[in-house]
Amino acid sequence: MTKRMFIMLGGIVLLVVVLGLGFFMHIRSLMAAAPKPMPQVVSTIIAKKTSWQPQLKSVGTLSAVHGVDISSEVAGQVRSVHFQSGQDVKAGDVLVQLNADSDIAQQHALEAAADLAAITLKRDQAQLAVQGVAQAQVDNDAADLKSKKAQAAQQAALVAKKTIRAPFAGRIGISSVNPGQYLNAGDKIVTLQQIDPIHVDFNLPQSQLAAVSVGQKVSIQTDGTTDKRFNGTVNAINPKIDTSTRNVQVQALIANPGRKLLPGMFASASLDTGREQPYLTLPQTSITYNAYGSTVFVVQAAGKEASAAAGALVVKQVFVTTGPTRGDQVAILSGVNEGEQVVTSGQVKLKNGTAVAVDNTVRPANNANPTPQEH
Repeated sequence: MTKRMFIMLGGIVLLVVVLGLGFFMHIRSLMAAAPKPMPQVVSTIIAKKTSWQPQLKSVGTLSAVHGVDISSEVAGQVRSVHFQSGQDVKAGDVLVQLNADSDIAQQHALEAAADLAAITLKRDQAQLAVQGVAQAQVDNDAADLKSKKAQAAQQAALVAKKTIRAPFAGRIGISSVNPGQYLNAGDKIVTLQQIDPIHVDFNLPQSQLAAVSVGQKVSIQTDGTTDKRFNGTVNAINPKIDTSTRNVQVQALIANPGRKLLPGMFASASLDTGREQPYLTLPQTSITYNAYGSTVFVVQAAGKEASAAAGALVVKQVFVTTGPTRGDQVAILSGVNEGEQVVTSGQVKLKNGTAVAVDNTVRPANNANPTPQEH
């Protein structure tokens, strides 16, 4: 009875082994027949060194070298307007002529009185030579002549104020002054702005003050202009630090030959500091930022254990130390060697050892001085 039970148990064990082996072979055949995962398509770039000009960056506001709201010193009726809105004028050009008829007549009367005083003085001086008048009379005549000339000069100055001229060369704004209109003293006539060249005012932290000096090269970018960059030099540094922000105000003079830059515009300023330095650079899209640090995926040949296909490529994730940025580019201080192939797009579907296929038909932006792509 016992022998018979052992035979039955042995048969059962043998059956289980046979079934298990069959199931294993079936699973193995299914795994072998299953389609292998396709390589992930990515774009890449070869890491290389480029020369970078160290720069300080800030934002500022454009202001005219000379800008003023022109007004009249005296009241009067507008006789004629000699400019058009938006016109460029030269220094001394007549802008507005006020009615000065009565003032001119008064000037002529005072000039005639001065001429009479001069004749009286000359006659009394001749009489003094023959002792016909006293010296006191001649002195009174001389004083009277000076007074009459001063009154005539004062009236001439008043007449001149009725002719309003451009104090400097620049561009006229929009005016609503019309002939026949009465202007009070101090009423605004039109704005005049000298915009070529033009100033840009911006602030820098006091920690960067040592890197700024008069004559330093500056370039600016601003929205609303077709030109990419405008160049100039630092012409003034405020000798006082703002105690509330600990910033110093810097002013630069920017060439504006096309007069496309206008006062009040917002501008991004870049100041060149020191000599050019070589940096290993990558597009900013190459960098994956997370709580553990910055990483990139480096493309390398697959090992025998990773793929049997000749020339297969896989990626390896490495940590990098990033440096300054410039446009679409970022400097890599450590983690990547020059000449290595780095993934620039498609990182979200990658992990260590993922097989990849490189397609650089479309590449992310990698411009040191990008411009808006809107048209």
